[in-house]
Amino acid sequence: MPPPRPTAAELNALAELWNRSEVLQHHGMRVTFRPNRVVVELPEVRPEHLGGLGTSAVNGMVLAGLFDLAVGSTVVLMDPRRRSATVQLSMSFERAVFGRSARCEAWIDRAGQRTLFASAHILDEQGQVCARCHAVVAVSRQALDEPQGAPGG
Repeated sequence: MPPPRPTAAELNALAELWNRSEVLQHHGMRVTFRPNRVVVELPEVRPEHLGGLGTSAVNGMVLAGLFDLAVGSTVVLMDPRRRSATVQLSMSFERAVFGRSARCEAWIDRAGQRTLFASAHILDEQGQVCARCHAVVAVSRQALDEPQGAPGG
C-alpha cells in the first residue's frame, strides 16, 4: 500500500526548507509544491541568467536547470521521503524567454514503483509558454526517515 500523499502543510514546510538551501539561493530560484504541481520560479532574472542568442534572453542553460529541478522534484508530490534523479530530459525551446521573471511548472504524467514520467513548461512574465519538456525520473526504492533535504544539500 503506497503512503498517503503529503498534505498542503507538509508540502509548504518542505518548500520553505528547500528555499533556504544554498543551491536554490545561489541560482536565484524558488520552489513551491502544490498538490499536483511543482513550480520553480526565477523571480528576478539576473545578469548572469542572460545570454540566450547573444541577447537579453534567459540562457538555455538556466532554462534546462529550471526543468531539471522541477521535473526531478515531482516525486515529492507522491512521497517526500523518496529520493529521485532525472535520467532523461527532452526539451524544446519554442521562443526566447525575455523579461524580469520566469516560471517553470511540472507535473507527473504517469508513475510506477521505480520510475515516473513528468512534463513541464516554462512561462515568461506574460504567462506565455516558451519551452516544454518531458522527463523520465528514477525513484529510490527505500524511503528515508525524514523528508528529503534540498537539492545539492
